[in-house]
Amino acid sequence: MDFASVGGVLLAIVGIVGGLMIEGGSIAQITQPTAMMIVLGGTMGAVMLQFPMNIFLAALKQFMRVFFSTGTSSESIVVQLVAFAVKARKSGIVSLDADLRSVEDPFLKQALMLAVDGTEPAAVRQIMRLELENRAEGEERIPQVFESAGGFAPTVGIIGAVIGLIQVMQRLDNISAVGRGIATAFVATIYGVGLANLVFLPAAGKLRIRQQEEQMVNEMMLEGVISIQEGMNPRMIEIKLRTFLFNGKGREFE
Repeated sequence: MDFASVGGVLLAIVGIVGGLMIEGGSIAQITQPTAMMIVLGGTMGAVMLQFPMNIFLAALKQFMRVFFSTGTSSESIVVQLVAFAVKARKSGIVSLDADLRSVEDPFLKQALMLAVDGTEPAAVRQIMRLELENRAEGEERIPQVFESAGGFAPTVGIIGAVIGLIQVMQRLDNISAVGRGIATAFVATIYGVGLANLVFLPAAGKLRIRQQEEQMVNEMMLEGVISIQEGMNPRMIEIKLRTFLFNGKGREFE
């Protein structure tokens, strides 16, 4: 679980709701199912119009990655590759054929299969880098879905507010209800701006980080397999791979 994501959502909710209640408001004032329906329905409809259905559905499935990292532990991959290097150094790289079933990551498994089959290191690098480029191009569209939703939501919120105001203007004969109706109408704007800035845009940013981390781990796997092919000392391979575990700020990818 990503505690930063969970904590960020909770902090945002507590801050907004707490501020509302301190000012004498109540949660009931911003609980408007109709406004939420307008904002969510309009935003999702606009996003579906912009993106193909398969990309839209893939983005919905990827949303939980904002709160949970489903990738394989980078530390366990280093240990596994070093163990493969030791075995390949003793018994030859062909001996790793028996270990392919134990490899869970499809990218690593494919690279090892090419290496075991006798593919030249340069060819393995070229094939797997092409795989990475194609995968990155497809995954880039997932954050774009949430970025688009973040752009549409505030505008749809304004549409909801205008719809509410139209209903209010039709009841001007009841002046006592006008003020209350105007306040209710603007709840749609709150939903639109809130969803954009507290959900959609932050989710897009976190998913980009997830993709960068996954890309780095895949690069590490590829370098590990190439190093095994080239017969590098297992201890040197471990040192080399561990340089991938830290980004520019020295934090290990989880």
